[in-house]
Amino acid sequence: MARSPFMESIRQALRTKHYSFQTEKTYLTWIRRFILYNKKQHPKDMGEQEVTNFLTHLAVNRHVTSSTQNLVLCSIVFMYKHVLNRELTLLPDTIRARAPKRVPTVLSHDEAMKIINSMSNNYKLMFSLLYGCGLRKAELLSLRIKDIDFGSKNIFVFRGKGRKDRVTMLPDGLVEQIKSQIEKVRAIHDKDIAEGEGKTSLPTGLA
Repeated sequence: MARSPFMESIRQALRTKHYSFQTEKTYLTWIRRFILYNKKQHPKDMGEQEVTNFLTHLAVNRHVTSSTQNLVLCSIVFMYKHVLNRELTLLPDTIRARAPKRVPTVLSHDEAMKIINSMSNNYKLMFSLLYGCGLRKAELLSLRIKDIDFGSKNIFVFRGKGRKDRVTMLPDGLVEQIKSQIEKVRAIHDKDIAEGEGKTSLPTGLA
């Protein structure tokens, strides 16, 4: 399926400004939904009123959270500012989604370990890394072998939240589990290479 030249221009703007791949996907998804909601009008022919109507629709009819509505607004503002070279001013009659006031649920160490120990092996390792290393989900899913230093018992997180790098500890109890997982994946990779596959994604600069 051919890609829209306009959507490609947004994609290029996001990559030029070094937004993460996950942010790129999210922004493009919401921009497409904005265009579809407005019966496929080109954004250059729309403005504050259409943006206000869409945000209000999300809050009133879709019941999105305030964080989701803010994310949608950020994606649309990015499109207008960096692709269409136009500043947007949100109309005062926009209905904003309200953030619910809730007391966060925090598990004790024993409760967290009971949950982790009840999982199957693959999920157990993933959640152990999330819990034991303080990784976010996106950071875990983008973790590579080169980011793990078994000698110093550290994990290097590159371009985490806010595009910042940091170092976090690797618990002793996870070392052998990770090494075992690496060997399993290495065997799968060797098999894929033998069959003419063995491909992976690369960061934009390396690609």
